[in-house]
Order: sequence, then structure tokens, then C-alpha cells
Amino acid sequence: MAQPSPIAAARRNSELGLVVMAAGITAVAYVLAALGKNSEMPATVVPFLIALLGLLIAAHVAVRWMAGGADATLLPLAVLLNGVGYVMIARLNDERAAKQTTWTFIAIVAFVLTLIIVQRPPDLARYKWTFLFVGVGSLMLPLVPGIGSSVGGARIWVSVGPVNIQPGEFAKIALALFFAAYLAEKRELIAAGTGRIGPLRIPELRYVLPITGAWAFAVAVMVAEKDLGSALLFFTLFTVMMWVATERALFLLIGIGLFAGAAVVAYNLFEVVRTRVAVMIDPWSQYEGKGYQAAQSAFAFANGGTAGTGLGMGSPNKIPAASTDYIFAAIGEEMGLVGATGVLIAFLLIIGAGMRVAIRAERPFEKLLAAGLTTIMGMQAFIITAGVLRVIPLTGITLPFMSYGGSSLLANYVLLALLLRVSDSVARRSGEVPDSLTFNERMMARRLRRAEKKMARA
Repeated sequence: MAQPSPIAAARRNSELGLVVMAAGITAVAYVLAALGKNSEMPATVVPFLIALLGLLIAAHVAVRWMAGGADATLLPLAVLLNGVGYVMIARLNDERAAKQTTWTFIAIVAFVLTLIIVQRPPDLARYKWTFLFVGVGSLMLPLVPGIGSSVGGARIWVSVGPVNIQPGEFAKIALALFFAAYLAEKRELIAAGTGRIGPLRIPELRYVLPITGAWAFAVAVMVAEKDLGSALLFFTLFTVMMWVATERALFLLIGIGLFAGAAVVAYNLFEVVRTRVAVMIDPWSQYEGKGYQAAQSAFAFANGGTAGTGLGMGSPNKIPAASTDYIFAAIGEEMGLVGATGVLIAFLLIIGAGMRVAIRAERPFEKLLAAGLTTIMGMQAFIITAGVLRVIPLTGITLPFMSYGGSSLLANYVLLALLLRVSDSVARRSGEVPDSLTFNERMMARRLRRAEKKMARA
């Protein structure tokens, strides 16, 4: 039996300390928000702290047992963002806070199950076409009459009884898995570029058609659903993964050119795009209409200043979508520039940790998957925070781990588990921790031994 690795033990002990620290910060923020809002200590603070610690310790124990060599910062950063986001949601809406509690529990369970099911990341590459069909099928579900519904002009929701979900949140993971598996297999043929257009070397059509066709179809479906934020996310994901796979800047330049052209076409075709651009430039002239939330968001940041008004002492509820699209503005008001910067730093640290995993990975599939998953997380955070700050037109996607929404929270914890699994695999291949048999492999070995004993008796 392999001896415990001191590197793995050090990482897990560091992770435990950081997780407890994140839980403490969340608990203190919860109390301060309640005091600021109601001027009294919340009666539920002790049960809240016990439940919070229980969930986080369960997630940590799962990583310690099943991914001992994984990066020690990813889980604590995610739970810190989750905790701060929950505090803001609870401060804004008690009913939504109760639902977010349930979804957090479900997301942690999904996180643990993902670590249990996915034992060896390269095994996922065998199911690339399955992931493609799952991803495309998930994107098309909102278009099905009877179950699909529109909210805010975008048809991205599926209603099954009392449960409303956004299938696109799960489609992004499925398609990232497909892109990583396909590019890992065909990257050399695509990069070789045996065809030519003038002085440029281009890959043969038969190698790029399956992946570009899948990407183009996915983007077209999202445009048809008017889910422009997710369309931009998938556009960036595909461009980055092609660039990483081929190591040719040409694909990055082509992606930027296609994006510029698509932006011009979208501006001329869709009224919603023109409206969002106008609101970004000048929300004050539309204060009584479409620009109201953007203007209130600016007021919130101004009111927060450097240190914030204090948790529970601002007025973020004047923004109608404060717990969803504009939760970053609510944080900016009550936690100020310091708190908002802290959130951005946490996302930057997650992106840095994810890219470090991708750089250290030797297997092409693991490298591409880590890069793709990190791109999803980072780009999603950029799109929504930049939209709230009016750096780009706002698009209705969630701030990972922070915004209210069960689909987003569940998908992001699954994404986090996959990234941790790749990180652990990299550590095992580099010799930092022993590459012992996985749980599934131990069970298979036990069954084989039993079968051999039965044959010997016979």
C-alpha cells in the first residue's frame, strides 16, 4: 500500500485551514448583515454556522480522500465566493436565501459525486460524442414547446413542475469536454495545416468541420434563444481552446475577427443588442425605462465608496435584479471598493490556479480540459462584472458561485470538481503523490481475485 505523501498532507491541511477561514468570514458577514438590517443578532446564527461548517468539511474530506494531490486553493476560494454571495442574497430576500441554501447542499453533493464518478480524467475522452449530443441537446431544450420559457427576453429556461433550470449551464461543461477530447485527438492534424489560402496554411476541412460545426450550431442556438451572454462565452471558449491546442496565433486572430464581425451583425439585427449598447453608453437618458438598473447600479457603487456602507446598511434592493445580474453592484455598495476588489482578486486567483494546472499537465486532454474549464469560469466572471461596471454591454449571465440560481451553482461546483480531479491527476503523474489505485480500480481488482478463486476451486 502506498505511503501517505507529505505534499498531499500539506496541501490538504492548508486547504482545511483556508476552508475554516472562509466559513468564519461567511459567518461574521452573516451576523453583520443581520445586525445592519434588523439591529439584532440572528437567532439562526448557530444552526447556520453548524450547517455551513458541516457542508464545507464534507467537501474538504471528499477532496482529501479522493483527490489528495489537488490544488489547495480552488475549493476555499469557491466556498468563500459562495458564502459572500449567500450573505448578500439573504440580506436581500429571505425566500431566495432559503432556496439558495437547498441548492448549495445539492451542489456540494454533486461536487462529491463528481469526484467519486470521475476517477481518471482521460477516461472522459472516450465519451466525446456523447458529451456533444448532451451539450447540444441541453441547449435546445428551452426551444421545446411546453417546457421552455422566456425570462427577460431570453428563452433559456426549462420548467419541470416546480423546478426551473437553465440547461445551458450544464451544456457549457459538456461542450468543453467534447472540445478538449476532439482537439486532443486531432490537434496535430489541425495545426499542420496542409491546405493553403494564399500564404496562409489552413487545416483540412475534414479535421475542423466536426468541431467548428458543433461550435457554430451551439452559438446559433444561443443566438436564437437571445442568450447573447452565453453565445459570447462559447465563442471565447472555442477560440481559446483552438489556440491552446494548435499553438498557432492565427486561430486567435481569426476568432477576434469573427467576433468583431458577429458583433456588428448582432448590433444591426437585434434590437436588444442596440438597447444594451445604448444603456451602457448613457443609462441616464433611459432612467425611467431600460436604463434604470444600470443607473441604480452606478448609484450603488458611488454610495459604497472605498469601504462600503456596511453589510445590511446600504440600499441594494433598489436594484430589481440585485441578487442575480447585479449582485456585484450590491457587494460594491455594502462592502465598497475594497470588497468588490476582493471578489475580483478571488476570481483572478481561481483563474491563476486553473491555468497553472493546465500548464503543468502533460496529457493533451487534461491540459485542454483544464484550460477550457478555467476559461469558462474566468470569462463568465468577466462578462457579468464588466457588464455591471458598464465596460461592455450587460448580458444576463450569473456571477459564478455568487449570484442567486440553482443551475449556475450546481454546474460550477461540478466544474470545480473536474478541475480538482485534473489537478490531482497532474500531481500523481509528476510523482508529487503516489499514483495508487482508484476506488473503482480496487473494486475491479477485488472482483477479479474472487473470480480467480472460484475458477481455482472449480
